[in-house]
Amino acid sequence: MFKKILIANRGEIAMRVIRTCKEMGIKSVAVYSTADAESLHVRFADEAVCIGPAPSSESYLKMSNIIAAAEITNADAIHPGYGFLSENAKFSKICEEHQIKFIGASAEMIERMGDKASAKSTMIEAGVPCVPGSEGIIPDFKTCKKVALETGYPVMLKASAGGGGKGMRAVWKEEDLQNAWESARQESKAAFGNDDMYMEKLIEEPRHIEIQIVGDSNGRACHLSERDCSVQRRHQKLTEETPSPFMTDELRENMGAAAVKAAEYIKYEGAGTVEFLVDKHRNFYFMEMNTRIQVEHPITEQVVDYDLIREQILVAAGVPISGKNYIPQLHSIECRINAEDPYKDFRPSPGKITNLHIPGGHGVRIDTHVYSGYIIPPNYDSMIAKLITTAQTREEAINKMKRALDEFVVEGVKTTVPFHRQLMDHPDYVSGNYTTKFMEDFEMAEPED
Repeated sequence: MFKKILIANRGEIAMRVIRTCKEMGIKSVAVYSTADAESLHVRFADEAVCIGPAPSSESYLKMSNIIAAAEITNADAIHPGYGFLSENAKFSKICEEHQIKFIGASAEMIERMGDKASAKSTMIEAGVPCVPGSEGIIPDFKTCKKVALETGYPVMLKASAGGGGKGMRAVWKEEDLQNAWESARQESKAAFGNDDMYMEKLIEEPRHIEIQIVGDSNGRACHLSERDCSVQRRHQKLTEETPSPFMTDELRENMGAAAVKAAEYIKYEGAGTVEFLVDKHRNFYFMEMNTRIQVEHPITEQVVDYDLIREQILVAAGVPISGKNYIPQLHSIECRINAEDPYKDFRPSPGKITNLHIPGGHGVRIDTHVYSGYIIPPNYDSMIAKLITTAQTREEAINKMKRALDEFVVEGVKTTVPFHRQLMDHPDYVSGNYTTKFMEDFEMAEPED
């Protein structure tokens, strides 16, 4: 087992990993930028190393600084959390070259599954259902036009190196294809330094449902059931729940089997998710694989009583998994609390938290790194907390979430708490009748005086 783990991340996920390290008797090392000097992960880790100034390109993405921090503290493993370098094949390879265990996917695995076009062709080989579309990268517009006609409109153009909705364009008719092709490539080139595109059939009324999997070094994998991530804004998840209100026993069995097949086909090691689009007829199609821990992992932990960070560490240390598939016994919902103003198109709201009251009680979990007096820096993602409620039924979990949101007080900055409170009363959400298009028609009611 590892003696010391460096957490190459910040915020609540760094705190989350530190907690499990402490419970396992493993020393932890925090790294931080100058903007995060007062963050809780710096305070609670056994050691802390400043790795650079505020911009992430000069700190949390600076591989040489992170490796140096690991070496001077004698860390024998690095946990990358999510975001930043968690799915960076080069960083995974550098860790291996320095005899530091990367608690995540190998460089080969990240390269194979991180590129969406490559991942899709791999899943087709594995026999996992995939959305009809191009076979790999589209070399030019002439081919793009041909593939669109063969696939049938509407189609979705996607950046192969994409993420967060960048380089994606829905195209409903042929005359709009060329503009979409050119603008998507330009956006992808600017965001990722890569303008490779592929195409898929546009799935109408889709649900975004992912299956949590864990694989070990022996090539075995298991699944921990599903999470419904369909409530999104600009392809960024806002809230997640498990089990999905759209799920049936048969669909869960089939999707779970497909996810395990995908993981075992590529001999995946570690925690990851196989993400699917599910149409209104409950046909499901592979979308992508995330080779890291997910922001929304706590809801899975709550419904199957399973520490996913602990399992990541054990698998990285060579411990085999049980091989058992898990079915949710409870219902859990997560609301991402962001420092954004939902009344002003979710405009970021960095600044000082002047007063903070965090909700509690049975079935309420908060993952956060903020406190009263904390200054939210403008340099990073705006998420400041994850509020999770768990209960026997979905209705009880929603009612518990309403109560917890009413107790959640953050003063000094704007947050998405009011949005989530309104969401919990929305008839389509309450009935479970929502798709990835839900936010297109959602309007915030004006705040009460």
